Amino acid sequence: MRSFRTSLSVAAVALAISLAGCSTAATNSTSTGITGTSTTTTTTQQAVTAATVEEDTHYDSDDLTWDAATEVAISLADGGSKVTSSSSTGVAVDGNTVTISAAGTYRLSGSLSDGHIVVAAGEEDTVRIILDGVELGNSAGSPFVVQSADEAIVYLEDGSTNTLTDATTYADQGEDAPNAALYSMADLTIAGTGSLTVNGQSNDGIVSKDGLVLAAGKVTVDAVDDGIRGKDYTVLLDGAYQVTAGGDGVKADNDTDEGRGWLLVSGGSLTVNAGDDGVKAFNTLTVSGGTVTVAESEEGLEAQHISITGGDVTVTANDDGVNASGGSSTSTDGGAAAGGGGPMGGGEMAAGDYTVDVSGGTLTINSEGDGLDSNGSATISGGTVVVNGPTNDGNGALDVNGELVVSGGTVAAAGSAGMAVTPGTSSTQSGVQLTFNSSVSAGTPVHIVDSSGAVVATFVTTKTIASLVYSSSAITDGETYTVYTGGSADAKAGLTTGSIDGAEDQGTVTAGQYTQAQGPGGGGGRW
Repeated sequence: MRSFRTSLSVAAVALAISLAGCSTAATNSTSTGITGTSTTTTTTQQAVTAATVEEDTHYDSDDLTWDAATEVAISLADGGSKVTSSSSTGVAVDGNTVTISAAGTYRLSGSLSDGHIVVAAGEEDTVRIILDGVELGNSAGSPFVVQSADEAIVYLEDGSTNTLTDATTYADQGEDAPNAALYSMADLTIAGTGSLTVNGQSNDGIVSKDGLVLAAGKVTVDAVDDGIRGKDYTVLLDGAYQVTAGGDGVKADNDTDEGRGWLLVSGGSLTVNAGDDGVKAFNTLTVSGGTVTVAESEEGLEAQHISITGGDVTVTANDDGVNASGGSSTSTDGGAAAGGGGPMGGGEMAAGDYTVDVSGGTLTINSEGDGLDSNGSATISGGTVVVNGPTNDGNGALDVNGELVVSGGTVAAAGSAGMAVTPGTSSTQSGVQLTFNSSVSAGTPVHIVDSSGAVVATFVTTKTIASLVYSSSAITDGETYTVYTGGSADAKAGLTTGSIDGAEDQGTVTAGQYTQAQGPGGGGGRW
């Protein structure tokens, strides 16, 4: 175990790493570590080793291995919980409350319908709790609370099914009182290959008031408010996490300490249905691997800095799909850059210290508000970005207050025409802007065809659209392309391949010639 004692620098650092394989007790994973951003600087990125990541967070893969002979076995039963191993060191049973007060490995099995597991260990202690077929409930508060420790590890035994359910109303409503079914004041790691169901009936599901690492496990969280919440950082390394939340789905929310409040997904799968934001960080949100599906949200991904370097991200949002906002904004002189700035153009909206950076992976957005939205700048240098944006002219598929710089990857952003943002003048990869005379109905293939008659791209709409911005390495700056609607496509939605047989010629467009919209009802010529 290694405590998080390193002071993070003022500059933000997104760390790309590959975790070494763990022992048989741990889940093998490939991971990226990240340190947070400050509120006044933008993100930089560098590759580091697994050892460096373990120095910069509390996580240590060695903590996921132990000598089984040292385990303390605890059998839970209403009115009859007891220590069943030869050693009872560090465990006290008082009615239906089991208190663990020393470092060590504790294997829990059985059930408490109205009980309490409390970890009250020393500030330097690592407490490892194996859940091996546990069902815990509590009628007055949280059934599982880590009051003190250096690190708590909740390990889900292979093949086991475990459940935590809290009260609908907590007796203790104090400022520092627990407010989640699984609540920790110390660094918290969840690991193992078993399953865990967490029912947060009063407020949150899983909360760490320090760092939170989700190393493995099959975890389902259903919470009245936030689903999974870490403070300094929240990291998903591996496992399958399903979150249903009335508030935010998964978040890191430290908004006071410099370099904290960051969130990373580097592996595993995360599915979120949220009443508010899907995945959120105060500082930096990074996806470098794994699968993230925000199936329902107000805003899908939100942070001051958002970085997609790998993985597969799918977002559905009632408002903005990907939104770089919040934190502290440092306005810059002037506003939107000509030919690819903010939706109002002409310096009317200042760009702040917010960024969206896509350099790899896939990002698919379905939004009723802005699709990919940055209150500062945005860059796309790799990967694939598909936006099924808004149908109203008050929002845009792309909305960038500073400049949108496209230097690689593939971008297809469809939606309304009134707020359409296009790649800026600093872009080194060309593209085309299509603004239709009449709306194109959902399910219609749109084909971009070069001068030789080859179909360069086929995009199938999921909504009625009035505009499409497309950029890829297949587009040559200054060349003329013919646009067709109809014909056939090899997929029902998104970027695919297709044929223009039977399609309707909609006219031509020249690569690299963009007309920036000037607000609702604005925009350039239509065809």
